[in-house]
Amino acid sequence: MIHTRKFQEPLPAARLGFRYHHIGIPTKTPRPGEHYIPGIKTWASGFETSLYGVEWLRFEADSPVPLLVQSVPHVAFEVDDLDAAVAGKEVIFPPFTPFAGVRSAMILDNGAPVEMLEFC
Repeated sequence: MIHTRKFQEPLPAARLGFRYHHIGIPTKTPRPGEHYIPGIKTWASGFETSLYGVEWLRFEADSPVPLLVQSVPHVAFEVDDLDAAVAGKEVIFPPFTPFAGVRSAMILDNGAPVEMLEFC
């Protein structure tokens, strides 16, 4: 198969200035080094040791995180203004503070979850 489309950066990287932060991969298996995020009843691991921002996420049964995010990997971008980044988008998890100094929200893009992170 011959590809006629030239490589181009995705719109956020090319025009909006979004910066790649991590990929979140759901798992049901406990992993070494997990830390708990109480507000979303989620265990996270791997980000601190991954060269490429791979983060594993394990959700409690009553986690408020949308089932789509619990079952499909998501990509996350650092943004300068979270409210502006999600304005007019299909927000599937509204802005919240998982840790001091961080605001996060999830949107739906092309059927996939995308996380936006603002470091304040």
